[in-house]
Amino acid sequence: MDFKDREEFIIKKYQQDEEMMIQLYAQWCLNHGIDPIALYQSAYPGQVQNEALLKAVEEAGQEELAIDSGTLLEVLQVFGNDDLAFAVTEEIQKLHKK
Repeated sequence: MDFKDREEFIIKKYQQDEEMMIQLYAQWCLNHGIDPIALYQSAYPGQVQNEALLKAVEEAGQEELAIDSGTLLEVLQVFGNDDLAFAVTEEIQKLHKK
């Protein structure tokens, strides 16, 4: 595998992992009755609509998968989504108060 092939492989793998992170986030939100798009926009108010998130929300409704809150927070932080992880943490705290 030459350098260019290796570089393309790494980029593709990162994109796949990022897509999985978005799917986990969307599923976790839906599992807890939280609007994933609204929460995302509250964490990143200046960003335009996230097409990958819209797709993940559409797909998440098709099957329910249990997502641990701690795991979700770790995954968000690995991808540098600290603002979103903070917003999710606030939602977790609200859920525990109910």
